[in-house]
Amino acid sequence: MNMLSFLGETPTIALRNAQIECGEDAIVISTKKISDVSSGNPDMYEVIVALENSRDESKVPIAKKKIIGHDPKKDEKFAAQFYDFKSEIMKMQDAIEQVQKSIWDPKSQLFDLTIPPEFVDIYNLFEQNEFDQEMTYTILKKTIKQLPVALKSNPKKVNDFFKLILRRIVPIKHEVPLRKHQRKIIMMVGPTGVGKTTTIAKLAARYAYKLGSNYKVGIVTLDSFRVGAIEQLNAYTNIMRLPLEVVKKPEDLVEALLRLKDCNYIFIDTAGSSQYDVDKIELINEYQQKVEEMPIEKVLVLPANVKQTDLQEIYTNYSRLNIDALTFTKLDETISFGNLISFAHKTKKSITYFSVGVNPTHLKTGKACLSNGYPTMIFPALNSFQASNSQ
Repeated sequence: MNMLSFLGETPTIALRNAQIECGEDAIVISTKKISDVSSGNPDMYEVIVALENSRDESKVPIAKKKIIGHDPKKDEKFAAQFYDFKSEIMKMQDAIEQVQKSIWDPKSQLFDLTIPPEFVDIYNLFEQNEFDQEMTYTILKKTIKQLPVALKSNPKKVNDFFKLILRRIVPIKHEVPLRKHQRKIIMMVGPTGVGKTTTIAKLAARYAYKLGSNYKVGIVTLDSFRVGAIEQLNAYTNIMRLPLEVVKKPEDLVEALLRLKDCNYIFIDTAGSSQYDVDKIELINEYQQKVEEMPIEKVLVLPANVKQTDLQEIYTNYSRLNIDALTFTKLDETISFGNLISFAHKTKKSITYFSVGVNPTHLKTGKACLSNGYPTMIFPALNSFQASNSQ
């Protein structure tokens, strides 16, 4: 059954309009007065009728409203009144939003910093992403202090300026490709299961095939503890046609690196262990000491899906290895990234890369580096901050 509406200055006119359009089969559902002269508008009545679906609907306009028997100028005035009414509602909604921002007193004080209402959205963003209070204070203080007064009334300008401050504060390591004659050795360390081996495979593919320079890349593994570790790297290196050296004793590391002397990039995979297993961490130190004359960049690999206190505990115990930088994995397993940024800010260690799994549905950046069904996405930390700043 179709419901149709017709208008007229009297109920009779409205009903006649309905009969003209729908015929005698129309069933009157309701009649009501929708405006009167006391409000400065012409009298207006609405008649709602129903039609059976079996009738030829091609001849009947659906939900058609028709006004007959009154001055068109009055129609325009009537329509204008409804438009103005909508405009007033929109103004009221804007006013309500401003009131909501002005009554957030319980959260408007952070240490010795009074946060203006126009920064409420940024403050809420920090809370949603679980930034620690110290990081929130530092960035908001700089934003409030340095943002020109003329821009504070513009939410977009406030947001853009905030992103600029964030990029200045968070330590990010630039990805600088090597020249053909240069060499770099990178050792990945970290707890069990954080994705060191997979991250090395992604980086190896990136440098060997994705940067346009076709660097020579070699991989060394020190992980003879984990079941299947060597087999996993063998699978990766076979696909990418890269050399792999397996080292089981600290004194053998020098010879392995010499066999890879023609490589621009050498990645060293280490055995994962609990951050409380001091003996295994010290064993990695022994490997380092055997090649201390060679510059090796130590990168601590950490999962993005753990809280900041756990990240700090891992860093404290692995810091005996003189960590140079950080790489975060499993970004597709969390929706909150404030703990990562706060952690990097607190430790003063630069973030080099972010790594994600196979189906990162809620991330907007990254490039596939390896095919054949393996986890494939890794991207420089600087790229992700530039992407977020352009949105």
